[in-house]
Amino acid sequence: MRHVFGTLAALAALAAAPAAQAHDFGFAGILSNENQGEELPTLTLASGQPVAEGAIELESGKLYELEIEADGSAELALEGSGFFRNIWVNEVVINGLEVRPFGLESVEFDQAGTMEIEFIAIKPGQYFLRIPGSEGESQRVEISVR
Repeated sequence: MRHVFGTLAALAALAAAPAAQAHDFGFAGILSNENQGEELPTLTLASGQPVAEGAIELESGKLYELEIEADGSAELALEGSGFFRNIWVNEVVINGLEVRPFGLESVEFDQAGTMEIEFIAIKPGQYFLRIPGSEGESQRVEISVR
């Protein structure tokens, strides 16, 4: 009998709770253009050149597209497992070919090309992307998710 009253009380509390608000993004949900974050600067992979002009600031829950260009002057990569583990990657476009991975650990260019990573910033924090093995500040970009 107590079980029945407990169930009835839980159902009454559920019925009295305010309804969850639906998002206003439309059919595409959080991948909608309505949820687009600010345009990000292009990252550059070129021997002896800085990766970025400055730090990047993102807002949690927003959709972003990060473009990476390599000039082919050297085999260069970007690593940043902390960043990649705290975003949701929708797609990676490599020279026009779309890939939908479960996640990323790093990306590497063996020759000149362009890569676009479309993602949603998830967890607030301080992250970075850097050229592996490099020590210089210009060989990394600081990323802040608020």
